[in-house]
Amino acid sequence: MEQTKEHKERNKGGRPKKEATEKLKYRIAVKMTAADYFRLLTRSHEAGVSPSEYMRECFRNGHVKERLSEEHAGYIRQLCGMANNLNQLAHKANAGGFHDERWDCKVAVARIHELITKIGI
Repeated sequence: MEQTKEHKERNKGGRPKKEATEKLKYRIAVKMTAADYFRLLTRSHEAGVSPSEYMRECFRNGHVKERLSEEHAGYIRQLCGMANNLNQLAHKANAGGFHDERWDCKVAVARIHELITKIGI
């Protein structure tokens, strides 16, 4: 009898069940004109989300936050690489003195500033 209890409590794996607050169990039908429908499709496509998710975001926040474009994602990757280089330069500077790494640090900071300007932060 103890073996059957252990067998029932065993985790089978798979995706955990969503909590009641996370489940999408209510459906609302909205009628709209063709122009409004195509505007919804266009805006949801530009934001990179489904029309349903677009409408949920509008309801929650009053606006929809756009996903990162490929261009911005590339800038973020470049910034990560530059941050890594800057950390390496700081490590070298701490190990061997600051004068040797001064010019490299200035160049790295200028490139980071240029990318931040492109992103618009």
